[in-house]
Amino acid sequence: MRRALAVASTSPEDVPVGAVILGPDGAELAAAGNERELTGDPTGHAEVLAIRRAAARLDTWRLEGCTLVVTLEPCTMCAGALTLARISTLIFGAWEPKTGAVGSLWDVVRDTRLNHRPEVYAGVLENECAALLRNFFR
Repeated sequence: MRRALAVASTSPEDVPVGAVILGPDGAELAAAGNERELTGDPTGHAEVLAIRRAAARLDTWRLEGCTLVVTLEPCTMCAGALTLARISTLIFGAWEPKTGAVGSLWDVVRDTRLNHRPEVYAGVLENECAALLRNFFR
């Protein structure tokens, strides 16, 4: 999570969210911060960008055995993307009560109607992750 926090701090013009994908062996495959403002792309969320980069690096869309570490609870788009990418484990920091889709507003990743449900660890370094966001919005 500390690596994701460092990545989140790299883009001063965008909401500071950082995502890191670790391979089955624990090695970092990809990292990304939000790039919506930088690219003008509404799908430029840290999680989606990290998933794209990890898939390109592994030359497969199936990220089975991989772990996504992200500083903020994923939204519906990102929760859907990590589920479709077959990511095995999700670790996130701060809860997002307005748009969170891993337990706050929705719970996409635990929906029994889907064929893949990652293991979830929530609230990891929650205070540090939330502080980064509070400082940005001040």
